[in-house]
Amino acid sequence: MIKLTVNGKSYELDLPSDMPVLWVIRDRLGLTGTKYGCGVAQCGACTVHMDGEAIRSCVTPVSRAAGKSIVTIEGLEPSLSKPLQEAWTEIDVPQCGYCQSGQIMAAAILIRDQPQPTDNDIDNAMAGNICRCCTYLRIRQAIHLASRLKSSNAMLSAI
Repeated sequence: MIKLTVNGKSYELDLPSDMPVLWVIRDRLGLTGTKYGCGVAQCGACTVHMDGEAIRSCVTPVSRAAGKSIVTIEGLEPSLSKPLQEAWTEIDVPQCGYCQSGQIMAAAILIRDQPQPTDNDIDNAMAGNICRCCTYLRIRQAIHLASRLKSSNAMLSAI
């Protein structure tokens, strides 16, 4: 039995210890926002947060997640998800949309850790996330907008 927490909910699951976290999330828990892309940690579609850090769930064995907290796109906290979703919509980022949950999960860590990222910060943080539709410039614009929205929301909350 492996114990883990996903989106704030505790689970005790009978799983093979080498099962990738991606398949636990999608097949055992029914959370399908996290996507399978390449299976070798090269595209970023499977990005989730484990104990606050972005990981590639397609190659992370569930044994490594035991006792840790996993957050998927469905459980991303509103202070991060809301500005990113608003920016993604405003800039009209997605075309096919397949990579977007991984893109947003990577961007969430970036704006959490660097509230006002530069183009270089964004390019470095997002380098491992592939968009087959090549919306990279719109993704960069959306991250800049999301960081501004997050900052303005934080200032409004403080008032």
